[in-house]
Amino acid sequence: MSSNTTAPYALLAGENPVFLAYVTWACILGIKMLLMSPLTGTFRVKNAAFANPEDLPKQTTELKTDEQVERVRRAHLNDMENILPFLTIGLIYVLTNPNPMIAIILFRVAGTVRIIHTIIYAIYPIRQPARAICFFTCFFITIYMAVMCIIRFWFI
Repeated sequence: MSSNTTAPYALLAGENPVFLAYVTWACILGIKMLLMSPLTGTFRVKNAAFANPEDLPKQTTELKTDEQVERVRRAHLNDMENILPFLTIGLIYVLTNPNPMIAIILFRVAGTVRIIHTIIYAIYPIRQPARAICFFTCFFITIYMAVMCIIRFWFI
């Protein structure tokens, strides 16, 4: 960790490369999560697997589930379990004034593995341990950042 004499507001400014990397990857992952809803809808229409009676086509009276739809929904739920804590803790991590090279690599790797996770879970399924590697890579990055935040702010 570098010196922590920088004012917190300066760490959340466009001149801080760590903050810029965080914002970039937060936006990428936010867009990625938002796109999961239309992806679910696309598979629902394609596979005629609607969740609500009012969504059924007029000639259909029976609700059904579809593995492809459920797979996308599970990937979206997995995003919420992994990405939302990453985004929250990542912003706090920026305030620790971390080493820029380390922080930027952490943000890039976490973002990239979450995108790969969606591809290999929801779009082109691949056998385990591929998904687990992606999930736990982001998971442990988030844990590392949380521990660094605790160390930095515990002793103030």
